[in-house]
Parts: sequence; structure tokens; C-alpha cells
Amino acid sequence: MSAPSPTVYVRNLEERIKIDQLKEALAEIFSEYGTIVDLVAKRNLRARGQAFIVFDTVEAAERAIDEVQGFELFEKPMVLDFARARSDATVKSSGNEEEFEAHKRKRLAEKERKQAQEALEAQKRLKRPAPANGAAPDAATSGRPAKASRNTGLKSSNPAATAVVPDEYLPPNKTLFVRDLPDEYDVEGLTALFGRFEGFKEVRLVPGRKGIAFVEYDAEAGAISAKENMAGITLGGENKVIRVTYQRQ
Repeated sequence: MSAPSPTVYVRNLEERIKIDQLKEALAEIFSEYGTIVDLVAKRNLRARGQAFIVFDTVEAAERAIDEVQGFELFEKPMVLDFARARSDATVKSSGNEEEFEAHKRKRLAEKERKQAQEALEAQKRLKRPAPANGAAPDAATSGRPAKASRNTGLKSSNPAATAVVPDEYLPPNKTLFVRDLPDEYDVEGLTALFGRFEGFKEVRLVPGRKGIAFVEYDAEAGAISAKENMAGITLGGENKVIRVTYQRQ
């Protein structure tokens, strides 16, 4: 069992139940043990069958785990433990806004690092193993397109040759890559937008290329905060949606 905390992690929940119905049932059960500050259950595939119940005290969470462990909900026994990480609601209730913002940045960074790692693992699984007899691999097994296809416009049919980590899953770093910018946005305009975030250093445009820019910060924390707030916003008279990702290293 994890160290005591005000947040109860619930798993082995029935995945076919609608989220609203599931949350209502969980709230009814767990409200008997204390004040519920937050209740999180999501629809996405990764989070199905799980929920987080955030109480206002550790004691309430302890009582809930002791008494509800193994209780059947929708004909499945719930498995309970203390959450390993503090919830947003718990940190926010401390009243320290600076700590809350730091907590959010750290959580987002960990999430993006995990997504990047999963994307890398998926890429590795696409690659074919090297020949066992030590012979030099041919084009079909080496992950490289055949020489004959150079400059022909043809692409290799080997998925390992083209598999790359999607931009959205690149791990955090200090530099953002911004795309789909309106033509009228120059260094001054972009500085006004991205300079609001901690540790801003500079905006760099690419000579001869419209619609793209690099934004650099002193540390990852500033880049993470800027990406979280700026990705997907609309700019310019045409309301163009900009893309903000981390620079590919």
C-alpha cells in the first residue's frame, strides 16, 4: 500500500458504465466517509476502470479504504489504495498559488515525458530485428529505402524506415517550435505573446520561411507553461489555429 494521502485511487471499475453514472455512484458511496473535494474519472482508454476520490483529510481517505476495499460496484469488487501523487485539488487547497502552478507544470511535464517514452517504445517495436547469421542486411530488412528509389518520389514500404515520434509527443525541452502563424506576426508580436511566461529569452524567425518560429526559455518550466497555454489558440484576421510543440532535438 502506498503512503497515506487524502486521495484514494480506485481501480477495477466497470468500464461499460457511463462516466456520469459511475461518478454519481462513487460519490454516494464515498461521501459517507468525509468531505469529497474532487472526484476524477475519465472516458479515455488509458483511464478507463479507474477513478480518484479526493478527500479533505487523510483520515477520511483511510476510513474509506478500510471500509470500502473489495466492495462490489456494478458487480465488480473495487480495489483501493492511496494515490501516489498529490491531486491538483489537494495542492490548490493549500492556498499557495505558486506551489499549485509548479505542481501543474511538473505533472504536465511528467505526462509528456511518459507519452514521448511510449511513442519511442512503439517506434522500436516497428523495427525489424537484425539478421541472425551476421550477414549484412539488405534494403528489405535494414530499415533503409533501396538506392534505386532515391529521387524517384517513392517511399519505402518498411514501416521502420518512416517511423518517427510525432511532434505532439516529443519530450519537453527549453525551446518551442511554433507553426501555422499568420504572416503579419513578427518578432515583436510573438514576443508580446510568449514573453509573458517565466524565463522567456527570445523569439527566432526562420529567414525565407513564413508561418514558423522558435521560442526559447531559460528552463523547461517556462516552455511547458507557454505550450500549455498557447497551443491551439487562434491568431490573425483569418483566425488561424497555431501549433506549438517542443523543438525536435
